[in-house]
Amino acid sequence: MTPMPALRPWIADATLMRPDGAGPIVHLPDAATALVYRRTGARDGDLRVVGPRTRASYNPGKDLPMCVRARLRPGAARTLLGAPAAELRDRAVPLTDLWGDRAARLEARLNELTGPDAILRAVEHALLDGLRDGADARDLLLREAVESLSTSGERVAALARRLSVSERHLRDLFTDRVGLPPKRFARIQRVRTVLARAGSAQWAGLASDTGYYDQSHMTADFHALMGVSPAAFRAGRLPASTPCAA
Repeated sequence: MTPMPALRPWIADATLMRPDGAGPIVHLPDAATALVYRRTGARDGDLRVVGPRTRASYNPGKDLPMCVRARLRPGAARTLLGAPAAELRDRAVPLTDLWGDRAARLEARLNELTGPDAILRAVEHALLDGLRDGADARDLLLREAVESLSTSGERVAALARRLSVSERHLRDLFTDRVGLPPKRFARIQRVRTVLARAGSAQWAGLASDTGYYDQSHMTADFHALMGVSPAAFRAGRLPASTPCAA
């Protein structure tokens, strides 16, 4: 699913899912916050905000008619949802906890819609209300910092100097708007890069390419966030599923 042009700087991706309950659901570590609409019946559903996840979770599968997820770019939750991302870390909460009656009205409207594209458009129009004033200077600074830590492996101290801010300011900005300190954000991004490339690379070369000291360092970091080694995860040897609190 493709986000509308006005929201592409704010929404990383939009996904339609139809969980069938056949297997476990793997939630990867993720620095992004997501807004998720779950259709639970013919005219029933709910809207939940899933905050940044610092570790993977493995949950039993759920049988749902439809699930539409708008995954926000790291740092967008403060502007779009009006809540500090740090308060959402490792949590999933009803949107009504943040928006109250406004969320209840949106949920009722989504329950009357039939197609996933119409549902996504309605969610996007609701999110646009948070963009009346556009991006501020902190949003623009954060975007540059997020891009650098996601792709270049630049150290936090060097990044702060290049952006002409203190490390403390950068840390406070990440904690408020991303929900994670910059070093933890970078750690999650590296593990996600390993996950994305694990099927087509040798472990030692992948460790070097993604900025780890060596393969042992990569394996230890991966295990800390994923609960299993890279080889075990690639082979499908996953931890036991636990019930999802959300």
